[in-house]
Amino acid sequence: MIKPTIPKDEDERLEALQEYGLLDTLPDRDFDTITALASSICDVPISLISLLDSDRNFLKSHHGIPFNESPRDISFCGHAILDENPIFIVPDARKDLRFINNPLVKTQDAIFYAGVRLLSPTGYPLGTLCIFDKKPRSLTETQQESLKMLGHQVMNLLEARKKNKELIILRDIMKAKNKELKNFAGIISHDMKMPLANMIVTADLLKAKYGTQLDEQALKYLSYLKQSSFTLSDYISGLLAHYESDKIRKNDVEVFNLQHLLEEIFDLLNINMACEINFPEEDIEVRCNRAALEQILLNLIGNSLKYNDKEKIIIDIECNRVKNKYLFKITDNGIGIPLEKQHEIFKLFSIVGNLDRNGNKGHGIGLSTVKKLILNLGGNISVTSELGKGTTFSFFIATV
Repeated sequence: MIKPTIPKDEDERLEALQEYGLLDTLPDRDFDTITALASSICDVPISLISLLDSDRNFLKSHHGIPFNESPRDISFCGHAILDENPIFIVPDARKDLRFINNPLVKTQDAIFYAGVRLLSPTGYPLGTLCIFDKKPRSLTETQQESLKMLGHQVMNLLEARKKNKELIILRDIMKAKNKELKNFAGIISHDMKMPLANMIVTADLLKAKYGTQLDEQALKYLSYLKQSSFTLSDYISGLLAHYESDKIRKNDVEVFNLQHLLEEIFDLLNINMACEINFPEEDIEVRCNRAALEQILLNLIGNSLKYNDKEKIIIDIECNRVKNKYLFKITDNGIGIPLEKQHEIFKLFSIVGNLDRNGNKGHGIGLSTVKKLILNLGGNISVTSELGKGTTFSFFIATV
């Protein structure tokens, strides 16, 4: 018997093998299917997917034998990975100097062997797809080609597992980073609210106490300071609401009448302009997370009021229950959204660019929060709009 030699680039080969993370893993049905096919096609009792470690041959799949590893010193695969032919064949191991007196030949009747190398994309042989028979024999051309194709599929599976493992690691990193970002945004936002409130109060105090001593330009500066503080405060409130929306779950259920909720929302909006609001014809009893739906409707209806240049604002609200969904439509006669912007408006910090009724610019948080809430409630949202004529937001949420 001749022990298989160690490749010159063994360290690099082992490093490539470790990247797949498959050593000492449990059986896998996908790999077992391939070894079963190889055994059937080649009409042999044993078929293996071997990964050659530093001192052992780990069998990721072992069809026809009860063990899942063997010493590298006696492995046929140790010789196979050194052979650059498309397929390594030993017709009769009893007559081959490399395998005479090999324990596998003596105890397992491993007489015939054929193996296809599993080459990584970087060219390192990780192991083999191989077959054994207990008698001398050969393979037909068709069997050889089939074995090579199955070896290729093994490598595809190895690559898929490796990429999936990398994606899982990346996902966990992104989750951790996202959590850090949310915590950071929450802390910063909370810490900024109080100084902004102080700036607003201070501006009012300065105007009340020294207003008569200040010229018109100085008074304008104070007004700018106060308005800017309000704008930043609204931005921070929106940011907090966006991140807090992750905590809202559809299983936190209340049962309530939609009409009553809408009346509360319009009381909160404190509308002081010409406005026609058309409620749904039927007062539906809704069963869902009430706080989430209130935030969704408050945001969408608020936008219909703010982004409207008509003398009389008209808002139509529709709601129907269809099977296991509540279907909503909020339609207004506002300024509309350009077609090229409609696919972006639900992204965080994405803004259309239009000024609202009071000349203020949006901050791109509200609609992103709305979509997150709706997704958390098992639904989705879409928009249709025509510039100068109005916008319709259509969304559904799941019944609970």
